[in-house]
Amino acid sequence: MSLLSKLRLVTVDVTGTLIAYKGRLGDYYCMAAKSAGKPCPDYNRMHEGFKLAYTEMARKYPCFGFAAKMPTIEWWRMCVKDSFVKAGYDYDDETFEKIFKRIYSAFGSSAPYSVFPDAQPFLRGLREKGITVGIVSNAEYRYKEVILPALGLNQGSEWDFGVFSGIVGVEKPDPAIYKIALEMAGNVAPEEALHIGDSMRKDYVPARSIGMHGLLLDRFKTADAESWKQSGAPVLPDLVAAEAWLAQNQKAETEEEPLAASLLRRMSEKL
Repeated sequence: MSLLSKLRLVTVDVTGTLIAYKGRLGDYYCMAAKSAGKPCPDYNRMHEGFKLAYTEMARKYPCFGFAAKMPTIEWWRMCVKDSFVKAGYDYDDETFEKIFKRIYSAFGSSAPYSVFPDAQPFLRGLREKGITVGIVSNAEYRYKEVILPALGLNQGSEWDFGVFSGIVGVEKPDPAIYKIALEMAGNVAPEEALHIGDSMRKDYVPARSIGMHGLLLDRFKTADAESWKQSGAPVLPDLVAAEAWLAQNQKAETEEEPLAASLLRRMSEKL
């Protein structure tokens, strides 16, 4: 029996699964700085500064400031400001505000993203078969309200509901975000649900730990993909292959459950 015939729900990650970033972070920070009359920041320093600032903000104010009731724009203002400072650029308030507005506007639009050509047909195909489709993403509200629709991935035609960390206050790899998805889909049983993503830690392991089926995409031939396969996880190159995989006869996944639970425990200890 095919897995597809058993499913009532498929949840899907966004970045790396349905969409990808265009260009580099430095491209957008450079354009923003130039628009305020400043030289282009060094790309490598900017990239490292952003990584450090984002990690620190996510630790202090997780889910884009959800628990602290921090407006999303203020979360990003602090993050972007610290990114520049850590990269060695400390602008005056007026200059920074001009730069920040340009960056915030750019990343709140479809401009920095591209949609994989197999995304829309795959999602629509699932819904045409009567399967509920949910988005599960560590993202803020603009993904739901602006970015995905601008990229042609609309609620009601490509997906039925979304669980976004900045809206619900829970983020991957916490298994609770997947439980929320099951509830939002009408209390679907985990064994009748599949999650597709591109991260073993954030997508596959927590979804499997609550009894959902799991599938990983390796669109960019990542170094970790081989270890994912060795662990027993199904790993495919794209959603075209995923569609074929869903239609074929599947072996039971019960042997993967101890592995998933063990991996999740180890990962939780590191958080």
